[in-house]
Amino acid sequence: MALLVIDLMVIAWMVFAVGMEGWADSYESDSASASASGASSVASQASLILMGGAVFTGGGLLALGWRIPGVVQVVVLMGGAVLVSSLAAGG
Repeated sequence: MALLVIDLMVIAWMVFAVGMEGWADSYESDSASASASGASSVASQASLILMGGAVFTGGGLLALGWRIPGVVQVVVLMGGAVLVSSLAAGG
């Protein structure tokens, strides 16, 4: 249960970081392509962190034989990675 809470906190922090970067980019320039570049780079970094966490923690739990917590880790963190990348895409 503690890992799920930590996962949700990390996902919330990543969503906040992408949102703040997009907000900051909107004030830096008026062109749409320049405003998307900062948020998309932060989103790609956040997605890589979340996917790496899913592989590392979920795979580790699955290797230890803890199937349900391992699958939950993979599903939650991969879902967070999809959420963060969709925020940068504007969806």
